[in-house]
Amino acid sequence: RRGKMAKSTQLIDNEVFRAYATYTAIVLLKMMLMSLITAYFRITRKAFVNPEDTASFGKGESAKKFLRTDPDVERVRRGHLNDLENIVPFVGIGLLYALSGPELSTALLHFRIFTGARIFHTFAYLIPLPQPGRGLSWAVGYSVTFSMAYKVLKTAWLL
Repeated sequence: RRGKMAKSTQLIDNEVFRAYATYTAIVLLKMMLMSLITAYFRITRKAFVNPEDTASFGKGESAKKFLRTDPDVERVRRGHLNDLENIVPFVGIGLLYALSGPELSTALLHFRIFTGARIFHTFAYLIPLPQPGRGLSWAVGYSVTFSMAYKVLKTAWLL
């Protein structure tokens, strides 16, 4: 089994691929939720970056006061940016990993730990929880992605 790549016709029946698809969907939905949370904070804090977004609050000079930054909005945006920096690599590397023929239990461990770490990271960012909680959750997720990348390289290049 070691070193064999899955055939595309086998993907739908491949338990590892189904696990990958499940956990990838979860973290992508979580990342999409960050957009909605950002919009919520923008609206409730009345902090916008585009003039057309302030139209419902007035026109001309009276609307310009809503063109501003807000610390709460920026915190959510930083959390969302961190998701983009970490979830996108997970999606790509996770796919290659799922196709590299890992054991289901090992793959589930990787996918579940990454997903849990990203969810915890979001709560740590939004609440905010004291450090090192957020930093550790980032490091755990990053390490999982790195571990999967190592497995892919080891399988593909026989490292």
